[in-house]
Amino acid sequence: MTTFGARLHAAINTRGPLCAGIDPHSELLDAWGLSDDLQGLERFALTAGERLAPAVAVVKPQSAFYERFGSRGIAVLERLLATCREGGALVLLDVKRGDIGSTSQAYADAYLDPSSPLAADAVTASPYLGFGSLTPMVETARAHGAGLFVLALTSNKEGPEVQEALVRSETGERAVADVVLDHLRELNRDAEPLGSFGAVVGATIAGGSHRLDVNGPILAPGYGAQGGTSADLRRIFGSTVGSVLPSTSRALLRVGPDRLADEADRINDQLRGLGG
Repeated sequence: MTTFGARLHAAINTRGPLCAGIDPHSELLDAWGLSDDLQGLERFALTAGERLAPAVAVVKPQSAFYERFGSRGIAVLERLLATCREGGALVLLDVKRGDIGSTSQAYADAYLDPSSPLAADAVTASPYLGFGSLTPMVETARAHGAGLFVLALTSNKEGPEVQEALVRSETGERAVADVVLDHLRELNRDAEPLGSFGAVVGATIAGGSHRLDVNGPILAPGYGAQGGTSADLRRIFGSTVGSVLPSTSRALLRVGPDRLADEADRINDQLRGLGG
């Protein structure tokens, strides 16, 4: 069984590092001339998947934009996951789940077990019930060659009140985010060529003294419409930038359905030079 990290490493080398979000905001549906209803959602999502999946290494649907239409929206998400796999892209499902015990295991079964209709190659997860609460997800990911991207340093203004909070340890006070990053380094220890357990670090954060190399991938949301630039990626990630997946949704999707693949190629061409 090939690990998610190995599949991702190969996909980045072949297709470039861009992670393309497929997030059907109501304003994007309107920009595409579509109605903000189930029919518009279906046409938007499946068109975007068909155009982007052959062009990028990773697609990242945000589950909430499908959940808002109820069970029929989830059915569209299931079809999108299949469409993206058929196009050759890895699917990172953005769900940011985090819970304990049997509930955490149920989330893992829903998103990481290939027998589930919602199974993805990887999901986003929140560690803020304690990193150990993610153990069912970690074990399920390992069992099925899937991956996790764990929130570490997000770019929303509320994030630092938790992520930069100091906790005591035998070596002194450390930020909560650094504890999360340490756990990821341990999960990825000795992984080759890339670990399967990644960090989520915003492309618009101030930066700082955090050690970001986790021997795994780093998802960097906020590139593009939220203000993150190639210069920010170099500033924040330094020598680890070669493992970064810059993620954009609105800036890419706003070009419309006919230009999606060309725009993805253009962004990937810009990003390929970051690791050099």
